[in-house]
Amino acid sequence: MRRLQNLLFTFCIALRCVTSAVGVIHMTGYVGSAVKVSCSYDEGYESYEKYLCKNDCGSDDVLITTSKSWKMKYMIHDDKKDRIFTTTISDLHSEDDGKYWCGVTRTGSDIYTEVKLKVVKDHCCDTVTKILSYQGYSVSISCPSEPQYQNSLKYICRGNRPSTCLQQALITSYNKENGRFRLDDDKMLKKFTVNITSLRQDDSGSYLCGVQRNFDLDVFSAVELKVEEFCCVKSTKINGTVGHPLTLQCPYPSQHRDNRKFLCKGDQHNSCTEMLMNQSRFTLQNASSDTFVVMISKLEVADAGTYWCGSDSQWRVGNYTKIQLSALYVIPPVLLLICILVLVYKYRRSRIEEAVLSLRRNASRKKEVIDAAQSKIYKNQGVVTSNDQSTSNVYEEVDVEVHYENVTASE
Repeated sequence: MRRLQNLLFTFCIALRCVTSAVGVIHMTGYVGSAVKVSCSYDEGYESYEKYLCKNDCGSDDVLITTSKSWKMKYMIHDDKKDRIFTTTISDLHSEDDGKYWCGVTRTGSDIYTEVKLKVVKDHCCDTVTKILSYQGYSVSISCPSEPQYQNSLKYICRGNRPSTCLQQALITSYNKENGRFRLDDDKMLKKFTVNITSLRQDDSGSYLCGVQRNFDLDVFSAVELKVEEFCCVKSTKINGTVGHPLTLQCPYPSQHRDNRKFLCKGDQHNSCTEMLMNQSRFTLQNASSDTFVVMISKLEVADAGTYWCGSDSQWRVGNYTKIQLSALYVIPPVLLLICILVLVYKYRRSRIEEAVLSLRRNASRKKEVIDAAQSKIYKNQGVVTSNDQSTSNVYEEVDVEVHYENVTASE
């Protein structure tokens, strides 16, 4: 039956008698990505078999049917409520490019809808807009949008792969703010603008502006953003004395002679505090054709820090100067002499205390030695006294015996 239907289909193709539900469906997909081919059918065919075939839809050209919804790189789903069946072709290659047919099986000739699929490389674009900005600044990326797409979804992503751009979008026209990113859609000027604030160096890279199209590939425009380290025309270090006046010199371009001059304080130029308007001790003294001077009447310790001066409120590179100011104390000679004498006194006193402690330790050691020697002497004297007493007793006994003997002998 299928073979007969294929023969009838081929014959009808040659005679241009194919029954078509709609006109030709044009689809475009990227190499390596997937594409979904959706075809509608009339009421009453909900239970009929649907399929997708290629080329002339011969017996070997049928790719997948609803009776077996998954086959290799093809998957088909029949939404009977909306009467639309969708075939997904994944992992596209250049050989997938060509003509396809959505078919609905029925008795006699099937119902066919022609589909033309174009497979292109996942790359964009031939023209790239290059933008240069600086760390800490803000940047506006202008993206074109044709009038017929004024109600379509707009978005921006990083990288240069159109196939994944929408899924990885940083911001879209549906959620117009996301952290440092904001999207403004100006339908009258036929463009949308993406603003990025507080730029960082890692914001450098490729971006794609995208406009969604329902039945074809989205429209893209490419941007290359380069964010360089914040720098200035000149960076200087100045030392000032606390309590004394100090002069700061700020060069500026000659074409800015009539511009308002400024001096502000802060670690970052985009969050610094204006000094000429908020501090009475800071005054603009005079300005020549290429330099203006700021006088600090009486320097304070709190004045130390980072300053920015210039004549360009847009902070364009080359139009301002960075100043690193240090506030130092100057010690009077008499006070310096007193400080030296105090240090000498403390030093000599510490030496004397060390000597006294050393003498005390030595005296203690000597006393211990003397006590030990005396104890030994006392022990030796005791032994000698005992020996003398024993000797005396012996002598007495000898004398008695001698005397007795003498008495006896005379008698």
